[in-house]
Amino acid sequence: MNRDLRDYDVIVIGGGPSGLMAAAAASGQGARVCLVEKGGKLGRKLIISGGGRCNVTNAKEEDELIKQMPGNGRFMYSAFAQFNNRDIVRFFEELGVALKEEDRGRMFPVTDKAVTVAQALIDKIKRQGVTIRLNSPVKKVLYENGRTVGIELLNGEQLSACSVVIAVGGCSVPQTGSTGDGYAWAREAGHTITDLYPTEVPLLASDSFIRDKSLQGLSLRDVEMTLYAPNGKKVNTQEGDMIFTHQGISGPASLRMGHYVSITMRKYGAGPLKLTLDLMPAKSAEVVSAESWELLEEQPKKAVKNVLRGYLPERMIPILLSLASIPEETTLSHMRKQEWTDLAKLIKAFPLTITGTLSLQEAFITGGGVSVKEIDPRTMQSKCVDGLYFAGEVMDVHAHTGGYNITIAFSSGHVAGTHSAIQALEKV
Repeated sequence: MNRDLRDYDVIVIGGGPSGLMAAAAASGQGARVCLVEKGGKLGRKLIISGGGRCNVTNAKEEDELIKQMPGNGRFMYSAFAQFNNRDIVRFFEELGVALKEEDRGRMFPVTDKAVTVAQALIDKIKRQGVTIRLNSPVKKVLYENGRTVGIELLNGEQLSACSVVIAVGGCSVPQTGSTGDGYAWAREAGHTITDLYPTEVPLLASDSFIRDKSLQGLSLRDVEMTLYAPNGKKVNTQEGDMIFTHQGISGPASLRMGHYVSITMRKYGAGPLKLTLDLMPAKSAEVVSAESWELLEEQPKKAVKNVLRGYLPERMIPILLSLASIPEETTLSHMRKQEWTDLAKLIKAFPLTITGTLSLQEAFITGGGVSVKEIDPRTMQSKCVDGLYFAGEVMDVHAHTGGYNITIAFSSGHVAGTHSAIQALEKV
């Protein structure tokens, strides 16, 4: 298609992190770019990310980044060779967004406001002349003779372009506009959509202390949780912070474990899974037993429930004692050492019965998507149709919480935007 006869060089569908970055990269190459967003606002998912603070990326080394991407993370090696986490930091700092590093390598804007990041991207694409179409839902991507030629909006309007970047996200957090639209367009181009499932998602549990909300709202720091398959084999261990909810558990460590709960239940069926919490991962069961027994000996006339205050989360004490079959009012003179040993083991492996996760729509990230086997990792271009590109969560690539998913979004968006523009400009 002659450049003078087409409306744009590149059309980017989706105004989230990957779409905004794709539009910035494509227009930075000198391409005429149109960013099409079905909602009335750009960057909606970006603005709510990181609890409204936007965890822009993670400062860890590349191999560690890939380790934190259980969903086809190795696919990102080629993209990181072109635009990695350090490039993301440099990109935003050049836009005037100062960043700071927090625990576990997480990078945040100094303002602690996600809107700072979103606005910097929006301002950049405006300066670079990107046409922004809000409230413009796309009906389909148009293909002719094995290549993209543009898009058709829901209102029937057609926009022509040499390259189209699909950056519409998955099915998670649908209030931000991610409702799975991109999968149908990819299928029409001949792509395989792998099974979709919730990841980075809170867990559901059926234990009585969950059902009666005894622990609801209790936060635990630096715990270690381990998931087991129905055959008793250890599936995965995650460490970090968590919180009990009215339905189960949430918080960073629980969200990361959500991926493994989902894939384990897909493998073995929907039966309940055992998960244990190590409340004191830095200490052995022997040390926990000795320390707590010493507390008991120092206060021999005190009820055990009172002795343990300050040593354990207070709301967990009655539950731990019940599981160890120790009456709460028991004192040292009525305590058997074996009971205390059993209690220490429970502190190191507090049991939860996991029955599943919240739904895909309630998850933070979608597992599955457009098969990465059908996407060129060097350019993010479709191997099925010339001129079709993908970026972000619509692809079957995902990571744990901690700035890793947005790193995938920004990196793949930059690569897709750059190469879609280069290809389009070659076809003048």
